[in-house]
Amino acid sequence: MKKSAFIVGASFAAIGVASPGIAQVAEPSGQDVVRNDNVIIVTGLKRDQDLQDVNVAATVIDGDSLADLGVERFDDLQTVAPSLSITDSGLTQSVNIRGIGLASGSPNAANGVATYVDGVFQPPIVSTNSFYDIASIEVLRGPQGTFVGSNSTGGAIFINSRAPELGAVNGYVQGEVGNYERRGLEGAVNLPVSSTLAVRAAGIFRDRGSFYTTPIDSEPGKLHEYGARLGVYWEPSASFNALIRAEFADKKTGGYAYRPTLGTFYEDARTSDIRRLDYNSPTQNDETNEQVTARLEYYTGGGTTFRVIGGYQDKQINNFYDQDATSDALNEQSQYVREEVYTAELNILSDDSKRLSWIAGGYYQRNEILIDITNNPNGFPVDVDGTNRKITTGLFAQVTYDLTDTLSVDLGGRYSTYDVTGDGAVRLRLVGPPPGVQVGSLAGDYDDDQFTGKLALNFEPNPDHLFYAFVAKGYKSGGFASPTTSFDPEVIWDYEIGWKGSLGPVKAQLGAFYYDYSDFQLDITLPETGRSSLINLTDATVKGIEGQVQVRSGGFDLSGGFAYTDSSLSGADILDIRSFADANPGVNNLPQCGPSEDPGDPPTCADYSPFILTTDGGPTLYSPELTFNATAAYTFYADEIAITPRVTYTHLGSRFAYIAYDPVRDKLPAFDLVNASISFEYDDIKFDFFATNIFNEEYSTGQRDNNEFYGAPREYGMRARFDF
Repeated sequence: MKKSAFIVGASFAAIGVASPGIAQVAEPSGQDVVRNDNVIIVTGLKRDQDLQDVNVAATVIDGDSLADLGVERFDDLQTVAPSLSITDSGLTQSVNIRGIGLASGSPNAANGVATYVDGVFQPPIVSTNSFYDIASIEVLRGPQGTFVGSNSTGGAIFINSRAPELGAVNGYVQGEVGNYERRGLEGAVNLPVSSTLAVRAAGIFRDRGSFYTTPIDSEPGKLHEYGARLGVYWEPSASFNALIRAEFADKKTGGYAYRPTLGTFYEDARTSDIRRLDYNSPTQNDETNEQVTARLEYYTGGGTTFRVIGGYQDKQINNFYDQDATSDALNEQSQYVREEVYTAELNILSDDSKRLSWIAGGYYQRNEILIDITNNPNGFPVDVDGTNRKITTGLFAQVTYDLTDTLSVDLGGRYSTYDVTGDGAVRLRLVGPPPGVQVGSLAGDYDDDQFTGKLALNFEPNPDHLFYAFVAKGYKSGGFASPTTSFDPEVIWDYEIGWKGSLGPVKAQLGAFYYDYSDFQLDITLPETGRSSLINLTDATVKGIEGQVQVRSGGFDLSGGFAYTDSSLSGADILDIRSFADANPGVNNLPQCGPSEDPGDPPTCADYSPFILTTDGGPTLYSPELTFNATAAYTFYADEIAITPRVTYTHLGSRFAYIAYDPVRDKLPAFDLVNASISFEYDDIKFDFFATNIFNEEYSTGQRDNNEFYGAPREYGMRARFDF
């Protein structure tokens, strides 16, 4: 069937899903916050707009609601945003929306869900720090090919910290204690230095013991972090303002906590207690992040806005893994990764009160990545040292024209370019003189360019209802896998229709989507080298429906959201490296043996031929078929004390983490989480008693090689907060 036929007939479309908690306005920088429970503001489309009035599928969460919903870190967002899946894989997290995003831990792979903090793009490493002093978080679903550009095929996430405000001294102090030796302190203070200058300083400290026990002196999975953020806002006139933020974060976890996956060679090393880890080596995970961002805005007398956003990041991570997660010294790995990111963006926005309005701009980003990895399988070190340099650019524009008082059309387009070069090598260190014998090269270069965009038709018969339909294109850049091989970009065509409506105290969103998705990128171990390499595996289709409703009436605050996603990835021939690892524990990064070549002891090659697998296809990786969340809260008063009990329920369906589709080894089972809290608020003082995962659900959150990660057990505690 032709693509145009889907638009007219059988195409599905996505909805705008509003906040699952308390819906409030995102904070406008440098201004007093105006809160209105009937308005949900989204900023990711370059303008501050009511979510009910724009053709975008999104979840918007007010910063003050995060703690009430049990959202403390980035991966907690999947419990409140339908269609979002965030899966642990060690160094990076695989973030996917509607089954599209990132299925690789390689530095050669680009994000499929672009994440921004204060308007600046974030690489996938060092993204798990706790939230503090947040204004709002926005999760936009579907390819954002016009305003975000490349590498947002699944969607985009915008994290906005609170900005300084003119004319008011305010802030907060919050402390917490809980089980697992949990303790924390955070706070912020806003100081108006003058009528045109304001400063806001915020910080956090959080400490928690490990959920796990080990036979050695090690605490994988513990948490010790601290961070600080300083913002300066200057508004010398009504036509100009500047906002500069500087942020630092440091986190130590004692290493990643995982154990062997069912159905693998190491399965017998598992105990019945998922909180027991049998590491033989002390593990390490140290992460730091430094970021500086700036935003300058100038308003002309004719209503045109000029905006410049720029930033610099330096993210570093030091890891040490017990690769096999057993008491046997089979395989260890040390890992150092550093990524520096420079970004600059220009936006020009017209007056949006006119019948014809437009947005135009340009974008530049440079990433510099350094990796230094030493694998030590059976005392046979394999060193990986490499660098990557990436340049991303974009030119974009969107025009909105009101055809009538109730009908409008959006036409947006973006031209993106991508260029990457790399150097480095893989070496066997115990063969030949130092530094060893090179068995693989990380050098290469690649470039591509694409046009993406969106054409939408919006029908608003009255202020309470919006119907829309659009077609959009997104792309995720390709790259090189070796000096002589490369992989192509992923391209996605998205067809959507949707409705957003308000019926008295009820707000609702409903819709559906259909994706035509080509050249899915995945890490596959190549037999000729024995090394993991990114390739274009196959094509896919993804379709589904999403819906959400919010009800505010009296003291009741009720909300619920769901997403059903049906994805289909075509079959392919692959080397099932997990089965090979089961049969050859501790052997990796070795090339295929020749016809009469003996592997040797220690081995210098491997025979992969018995492990070539032809798959029948299946769902896209990390794609739950069904996600569901619901929140119920009721506020009542005892004298002047506001008391609010709240219960949140989340269901995340099962997901496959590996392309072999083994129902035992490769499948992350579905899980259900229930969080509850009760708050007591008097004037500016608030006490919260909270519990997360109150039924102590044991569930897997991801996989790395032949090991799996687990979610947190039941946690409980108390928070005390004072606002001023």
